[in-house]
Amino acid sequence: MKKITIAIDGHSSCGKSTMAKMLAKEIGYVYVDTGAMYRAVTLFAMRHDLFQSDGTPDAGKLQELLPEIDIDQQLIDGTTQTFLNAENVEREIRTMEVSGHVSPIAALPFVREKLVEQQRKMGSTGGIVMDGRDIGTVVFPDAELKIFVTASAEVRAQRRYKELLGKGMPADYDEILRNVEERDYMDSHRETSPLRKADDAIELDNSHMTIAEQQQWLMEKWKERAGL
Repeated sequence: MKKITIAIDGHSSCGKSTMAKMLAKEIGYVYVDTGAMYRAVTLFAMRHDLFQSDGTPDAGKLQELLPEIDIDQQLIDGTTQTFLNAENVEREIRTMEVSGHVSPIAALPFVREKLVEQQRKMGSTGGIVMDGRDIGTVVFPDAELKIFVTASAEVRAQRRYKELLGKGMPADYDEILRNVEERDYMDSHRETSPLRKADDAIELDNSHMTIAEQQQWLMEKWKERAGL
């Protein structure tokens, strides 16, 4: 059976990572969380005081330090964990502080170039599920299955709110909603690889779907494209 490449793009906090992880596990594919890679670079920038007073990153300094950034993802106890320079930073990169800084980092062309190159190597042999903002448009434009996921900003903010509370982390719904709306705008209007639906992507609005319903939908689309 041929192993295909599955690209899942969409807005922030719409459950892309959850569905991608579950799908990869069910069909025996490798899962790559590209959003976590950009969050890891953001955490590195924050730790090195590379954000200026207006919230913009010091691009020149970050580019200079880029060779010092090593990002890896490992499957530990059934979940994908992100490592920054050999340190497990999975919890740190999920904070609201990182969420509030990741969009300007992800918009930097040299950051995207470095990570896209790494992502392409990860998925060069197929049998991979990768989610992010530009997987179907830039990283794998020839992916056999492309999904574009969306949901209302309010629904996404509520999901993110519950997720943070469930992890015992501080959360404010209004702050999260503002962050979701700001990230939507920034992701869609950046110069390099803006968030958009690929022409051949299948759109999934999961605002009112259960996880079980969306997984059934994904399995059906995978079987169609994999020729099962």
